[in-house]
Amino acid sequence: MSSEEEASQSSTSSSSPPLSSSSAPALHFIGKKENIVRAGRVTKLVNGCRDVLVLYHQDQLYAMDKRCYHSGGELQNGDIEEFNGRLCIVCPWHKYKITLAEGEGLYQAVENPTVKPIKTYWCSKGVKQRVHKVTEVGGNIYVTLNDSSEPIESDVYQVEKYRTVSLNVQNPNTRNQNILMNMVTDKTKIP
Repeated sequence: MSSEEEASQSSTSSSSPPLSSSSAPALHFIGKKENIVRAGRVTKLVNGCRDVLVLYHQDQLYAMDKRCYHSGGELQNGDIEEFNGRLCIVCPWHKYKITLAEGEGLYQAVENPTVKPIKTYWCSKGVKQRVHKVTEVGGNIYVTLNDSSEPIESDVYQVEKYRTVSLNVQNPNTRNQNILMNMVTDKTKIP
């Protein structure tokens, strides 16, 4: 079992310490910081409605929707690179660049295509990927879902067709265990 699977499994099976207040936004338990740091990336279905990717990179934690806004590529398999001083995750399917902190889509523009040599620069398409707030309390990591009513392109992939589901599996010899199982109803990649 990989360290990411272990972190995903432990974040699913760990009970969340109570941290809710009726007026504060809901904090959703993701897992122990040490497990997330070890794995580097953890995915979890949050609040039964949102597939979230939590990343640990350069001593920072980030959270965003798990699937790329462009075609639903699984971002947990993407590389993290810096473009124009901004940390981005690169979608493994079509190489779309998404800033970790803001969820902006970046692209390389051409300054003047008639002038040689061609000069390029990085531009923002605006926020395309929904990002979520990460909070650490006593070594536990929580996510507060971004509840903006403004539609964001990554919202398209928050439907059952693309969902990763947690199942409760009964082990007859021991206590109940929660096991994270990836179940994809449509295994074809969308070009």
